[in-house]
Amino acid sequence: MKILLGSNSPRRKELLKELGFDFSVVKIDCEENYPEDLPVSEIAGYLSELKSSAYGNLKNDEVLLTADTIVVLNETVLGKPEKEVQAREMLEKLSGKIHEVYTGITIRTLEKTITKTDVAQVEFENLSSEEIDFYIKNYQPFDKAGSYGIQEWLGMVKIRCISGSFFTIMGLPTHLVYKLLKDLK
Repeated sequence: MKILLGSNSPRRKELLKELGFDFSVVKIDCEENYPEDLPVSEIAGYLSELKSSAYGNLKNDEVLLTADTIVVLNETVLGKPEKEVQAREMLEKLSGKIHEVYTGITIRTLEKTITKTDVAQVEFENLSSEEIDFYIKNYQPFDKAGSYGIQEWLGMVKIRCISGSFFTIMGLPTHLVYKLLKDLK
């Protein structure tokens, strides 16, 4: 089967390539909205499936992979910041705290749709204003849930502990993707 990745994320492209799969990237335009009463543990999977269903060109010999990642602190979703002030506020909230990162994946063929969600916990050390300024200025985290990428400087110097898959935090639970794609063949 031909694998289609419905994501513009350079991290997801890199991870899927590292798993050893050949794939093509497809563009999916989709409003990422979810019901307000949806439990936080179901949001990433819901959004991943929403993206998948927005792609209408799937052929018989293709499998579509979509994903979505959210950061949750005290049952509150921290989305992608639009401006520097939002990024700063999110990073200040995460400073010195433990939060969850949920990544949902959807694998769809014409015959079936499989959606799975993986969760990991991340503990940040305290972040100074200078460190937050440095990170925002040098890494522009405006395309990242919670305003940070674990694989970047902030993850290297300020994450004390993680519980769960590093790759789930990065945006693609590779262990799930690998198993599900292998099981399709």
